[in-house]
Amino acid sequence: MVPVRSPDELPRIKHGRAYRERLEALPDWRIACFFVARGHRRKGVAAAALAGAVEQIARLGGGTVESYPQDTAGQRASFLHNGTLAMFEAQGFERTRRLGKHHWVVARRVS
Repeated sequence: MVPVRSPDELPRIKHGRAYRERLEALPDWRIACFFVARGHRRKGVAAAALAGAVEQIARLGGGTVESYPQDTAGQRASFLHNGTLAMFEAQGFERTRRLGKHHWVVARRVS
């Protein structure tokens, strides 16, 4: 399951204060988190879900899509709720700014 909603529908994000400090404009869409059942992890399920979410956004008219993944380089990937930075970058998202030690804002324009 991948919640894809407008920022009004998904207002709370981790590192919210840091996010709001340098906010220039809200995105059209926000991908909040991923849930992959334990037996299906590390099999590409989250990447497939992300691709499906982007396709759904395109069908709904597109716009700017934003998410808040973690950079797992050099650390354990346990308790990832927003997916990995590498997964988002592999699907065309770009880092826009850092939120915390390992958290980033990533964005992509979908048409």
